[in-house]
Amino acid sequence: MNKKQRRTRNRIVAAIALFVLVYAAVETLPLATWLGSETNALWAEFILFLAPYLIAGYDVLLRAARNIGRGQVFDENFLMTVATIGAFALVLFPDSDPHMAEGAAVMLFYQVGELFQSYAVGKSRKSIADMMDIAPDYANVERDGSLAQVDPYEVNVGDEIVIKPGERVPLDGVVVDGKSQLDTAALTGEAVPREVQSGDEIISGCVNLSGKLVVRVSKPFGESTVSRILELVENAAGKKARTENFITRFARYYTPAVVIIAALLAVIPPLLLGESWSDWIQRGLVFLVVSCPCALVISVPLSFFGGIGGASRLGILVKGSNYLEALASTETVVFDKTGTLTDGSFNVVAVHPQTGIDPDRLLSIAAHAEAYSDHPIALSVKKAYSGTLDRQRIADTEEQSGHGVRATIDEHVVYVGNDKLMSSCGVDFRECDLTGTILHVSLDGSYIGHIVIADVVKPDAAQAIADLRAAGVRETVMLTGDRADVAAAVASKLGIDEYRAQLLPQDKVAEVEKLLDRTHAHGRGRGKLAFVGDGINDAPVLTRADIGIAMGAMGSDAAIEAADVVLMDDKPSSIARAIRLARKTMGIVRQNIAFALGVKFLVLILAAIGFANMWLAVFADVGVAVLAILNAMRAMSVAKLKR
Repeated sequence: MNKKQRRTRNRIVAAIALFVLVYAAVETLPLATWLGSETNALWAEFILFLAPYLIAGYDVLLRAARNIGRGQVFDENFLMTVATIGAFALVLFPDSDPHMAEGAAVMLFYQVGELFQSYAVGKSRKSIADMMDIAPDYANVERDGSLAQVDPYEVNVGDEIVIKPGERVPLDGVVVDGKSQLDTAALTGEAVPREVQSGDEIISGCVNLSGKLVVRVSKPFGESTVSRILELVENAAGKKARTENFITRFARYYTPAVVIIAALLAVIPPLLLGESWSDWIQRGLVFLVVSCPCALVISVPLSFFGGIGGASRLGILVKGSNYLEALASTETVVFDKTGTLTDGSFNVVAVHPQTGIDPDRLLSIAAHAEAYSDHPIALSVKKAYSGTLDRQRIADTEEQSGHGVRATIDEHVVYVGNDKLMSSCGVDFRECDLTGTILHVSLDGSYIGHIVIADVVKPDAAQAIADLRAAGVRETVMLTGDRADVAAAVASKLGIDEYRAQLLPQDKVAEVEKLLDRTHAHGRGRGKLAFVGDGINDAPVLTRADIGIAMGAMGSDAAIEAADVVLMDDKPSSIARAIRLARKTMGIVRQNIAFALGVKFLVLILAAIGFANMWLAVFADVGVAVLAILNAMRAMSVAKLKR
């Protein structure tokens, strides 16, 4: 609890203790005998119960008065004020039973409910606050031979910063010196530290655990990962779900309506039928207490807030409760391939030499031929070669665009490239059954083998598809600009229902349009389509889908900006977690709405016909609100979803 909550708690405890003492005194002590008459005893009770009432609820009375002055009459403060003051005012009716105890109790329990609400909101906010704590206070920059702490905003792209053990990474960049482990839990929810060394990219918001790192800044602070995250979190509260907006509109009309009904209930029967004023005023007051929409107004937004906070603990940033609501109705999930389901980087997956050729020699020849190339395929070959490149062995190299490379190595003519290059050189090559980019190698006009290069599927991609199916997703689709055979192999390996290959960015939009129509038709407008991507070319599709999901750790800025949900760990398996959390949150919201309205309408009917007293009204208002708040807090629990 914060200081304000502790002060409120102490005030409520003091008021409850005083209330118990007063109640015990009224029930056991002969006040009428001591004070000379029943009337004097009644007024003594009035004063005694007024003390805990004012201690507990003076702030409610003040808020009600202020809001009335501003023209904001019909809210829960007004309802509580009118109902409780009315309960005390029944002392003016000699034929009625005293109701000061009930009036004080209503205020006490109302404040208990408000304290529960404050605590629950605070706990949910803490999940968000933990995310907000990733903001760095300073960056270490070497100036005049010593380290100076400067504002991260003052650091320019290309500057080198020093990150000591225990410090938070202030800006995105590339490690130029040092080796360490990074705690990424605040960003990704991943408990296992990530090892980094020279040449590795790191993102702001992580905590350096062990060694000193020297990092060259690649982005200004305003465009860094931590800045984007903070902006997303800050804006999330403004995007409300349809259910939230409904509850807000409901309360706007519901509250004045029940106030008018309560007034009519208290006045009409005595005026027209000659009934007892005290009896019908009491019914009207009970009606007012019961009608307070606290349970709905508090618990529904709190459920969504808790869901967003819980998602942040999983490394999932949801930009608003409206997207959380949409996620719960997801029936179709469409994936980009490269960088989303695959690592997005080429790797040597197989080396197939001709008979009599050593695999290491084949890889060595290919690596030396590609020594001066920066093409992604060339880089993957050099990465796979475990030996040291001796550039003195290379006499000359010539890149042939779209085909490969020609090189002279140790006075031997080497060709490394695709089947078109081999055909143009008159070299008979061997086809390969494996899916991927085939890099053929010839030496002095003789074919010596080939190397298979492919984009590696992410370790959890297959599990992600299985988890989505288990979560109730009806259909999974993959869209890619890659070749059809590559797409077919990936789709088959992962268990994806459908795929579309050799698509341009505009083609992806057209395909998503068709899938949207199909999804909406199947779900009668309720089913939603989510698109998952990471590249800048995915931004239009992310915007067009019902829910756009972007890979946040390594995804492009454009994709993250266009998306509605951001996965900070870049793991496809997090999508199913997000959907399960969204459905859990919506389940809690529906439970609270049904429970709150059901109990309230039942007790309202009982109050109108005279079968409900003030104590039952307290339960129907405060009791229901507390139970709804406790239920809403379950949305913050994500321990089971981490498994």
